[in-house]
Amino acid sequence: MSAIEIGTRLVQLCNDGRAEEAVDVLYAPEIVSIEGQGTEEIPARMEGIDSIRKKNDWWFTNHEVHAMQASGPYCGHRDDQFVVRFEIDVTNKPSGQRSKLDEVGLYTVRDGKVVQEEFLYRMG
Repeated sequence: MSAIEIGTRLVQLCNDGRAEEAVDVLYAPEIVSIEGQGTEEIPARMEGIDSIRKKNDWWFTNHEVHAMQASGPYCGHRDDQFVVRFEIDVTNKPSGQRSKLDEVGLYTVRDGKVVQEEFLYRMG
């Protein structure tokens, strides 16, 4: 699959509430994930499909998602990258704090699979 095809499928799966399935079908085993910040439990940089599954399991265990909208993919001059925008209404279960997240994921594709995802957040 091309980057645009992968991006389109990723957006569709996320909007259908099947984000975990996107990892299973679209990501390479050697995937690298980079978050804007990390914790001791979930570092900012993680490598390997099992680490990404662990990160996603942690996120969904610790957050109640009220609504999520993915849009895109957005593409530029490179045929191996795309961006997806995520708008998420979420409550952090441990703190009880509800917030609206606005972030983008920059995805890099090689051999028909996502090999890197990097998340950038709207600040301020």
